[in-house]
Amino acid sequence: MLRGQFPLAGLPAWCVLNNITFAGVRVANIEGRGLGLVAEKRFNSEEDEPLALLTIPKELVLSAASIEDYAKENKDFRRLLDVAGRQSLRRDVLLFLLTQLVLSSPEYSGGLGASTAWTQYFKLLPVHVPVPTMWSGSELALLKGTSLEPAVSAKLIALEREFNHIRDATSDLQRWNELIGVEEKINIKDWILLDAIYRSRSLALPKSGESMVPCLDLVNHSSPATAYFEENTKDDVVLLLNKGLSLLEQEELTIDYGHDKSAAEMLFSYGFIDSASPAKSIILPVDSMGDDPLAKAKLYAFGSAPTLKITDTDTGVPKWEAPFVYLMCLNDEDGLRFKVLQETDGSQHLRMFWQDIDVTLEAGTMETLITGHKLCQIFRLRVVTVVLGMIQQQLEVLAAHDEETMLVGGEISHVHLAASRLRAVEKDLFERSLQLLEHEKAQLFQVESVTAYLAAMNGTEKDTNDDEDFS
Repeated sequence: MLRGQFPLAGLPAWCVLNNITFAGVRVANIEGRGLGLVAEKRFNSEEDEPLALLTIPKELVLSAASIEDYAKENKDFRRLLDVAGRQSLRRDVLLFLLTQLVLSSPEYSGGLGASTAWTQYFKLLPVHVPVPTMWSGSELALLKGTSLEPAVSAKLIALEREFNHIRDATSDLQRWNELIGVEEKINIKDWILLDAIYRSRSLALPKSGESMVPCLDLVNHSSPATAYFEENTKDDVVLLLNKGLSLLEQEELTIDYGHDKSAAEMLFSYGFIDSASPAKSIILPVDSMGDDPLAKAKLYAFGSAPTLKITDTDTGVPKWEAPFVYLMCLNDEDGLRFKVLQETDGSQHLRMFWQDIDVTLEAGTMETLITGHKLCQIFRLRVVTVVLGMIQQQLEVLAAHDEETMLVGGEISHVHLAASRLRAVEKDLFERSLQLLEHEKAQLFQVESVTAYLAAMNGTEKDTNDDEDFS
């Protein structure tokens, strides 16, 4: 839908009108970083009481509570929320932003309630957010072999499914049906943009929870940061200078978007990678074995999307976690069984048993449950082999597409630079994890219980083959 325009020069007046106060700081265009907050004078945070450099009234904070308040005031939004929302806070906030998109658009012809302070502020929000869900097809190809490739693909599918649901759910709301279903002035691209805006600008407030805060969302990231935010005794949101820091005139104020977020998380949510951040981790989806007759039961019992998480450490030796892989590598002959139990009321429940003990509520702790079993090291070898195969496959895909990401001449775009950084970070972590797993696999082959088990298995296989030949 056509966006309304709100020049930066009009922001000070809007802030005065809505009781947002700046104390010695202002919004400015910062080269290479977009809009940000800079100091108008020198600051020193040695005082006992930290100075509030920016104060936003609680009435302007877009949170779960304010969404409900707006639904009480605007019957058209309440109807939209009732038919298409109330499934998650994120969905409700996106529906609110969708309403502001319509109310602030030059194409809006009325019929969806009165404007709010957010209606005007929405015009200042970007028309493009450099997160991967808004990249072109050729740009997305730069992610091949990285952990973001499946994550972005899944997100785009989910967003399309979500938008289609909203279109169908609003078919009985005349004005929304006209905008989405008939005239198609609102389309999937608008929904993807709203999701990107929310993902890149939402903040976790101490009291209000996940929220969007006007003007505070203009403050850029750095690690370490120069400032932090909190809610004061009036529940207003304030921006404060970090203790012990001095700020020069014209120096930019920054906050920390999350120093513990991985390169993939930063790129997915904010559209950039912080090269100064020490956090390095990778999360990959885990697929069930195609020939496993218990695959569906295992997934049901596990209860969440199975993943492999690899995390770097201060020592440089990676750690990995793959709780579902432990479950995936166990079968009936090992002592894993599933039973459907029927209750007295007629309802049926799937229960999982390990060594005849009900462990339905412990499906994510199989690594612990197998401890002490005589085949524990065999189970571990199976898991290590599966994880090793996953990492080898990722490295092969990364290597196969490295040439495609190389530019010959020309200026390197922001997207290309971010994707190249992600590939380098994840390739390094994959390679070190591969070495670690290959070493563990070699050690497991030296364990007496493993060698004895494999010898017995080979003997059984030989006997079977001899019988077949004889017959």
